Amino acid sequence: QVQLVESGGGLVQAGGSLRLSCAASGGTFNSYTNTYTMGWFRQAPGKEREFVSNIRWSDGATNYADSVKGRFTISRDNAKKTVYLQMNSLKPEDTAVYYCAAARYLFHSGTYSATDFRSWGQGTQVTVSS
Repeated sequence: QVQLVESGGGLVQAGGSLRLSCAASGGTFNSYTNTYTMGWFRQAPGKEREFVSNIRWSDGATNYADSVKGRFTISRDNAKKTVYLQMNSLKPEDTAVYYCAAARYLFHSGTYSATDFRSWGQGTQVTVSS
C-alpha cells in the first residue's frame, strides 16, 4: 500500500494562492514509480468527493476538472517523490478537504471517479473566504 501525506492547506482570501504537497512512499511506489498516476480530489461538506486533477508520473501528462482549468497546476518532483497542486485565483467554492490519491496503470483524458484510485492521503483543509 502506498502511503500519501498531504500538507499545505489553510485559510486564504478569495483571489489568493496556496500550494498543496503530497509526499508518496512505500508499497510498489518506490520501485515502480513510472507506473503510477497521482490525483487530487476534493470534498466539500455534504457533497461527494470530486476529481480536481491528475498527473501521469512517467511523462507528466495532466488532466484538470473544468472548474479549475487555468487556475490550478499539478506537477511532480521525481527526486522528492512529491506531487504538488498550485492553486491560484482561489474562490470560495474551492473550499473543501483536498485529498491526494494514487493508482497504477491508470490514465485517460477527462474526469475520474474516486473509485478509480486505491491509495489515499488523510486530506488537508482548504478554506477560501470571500
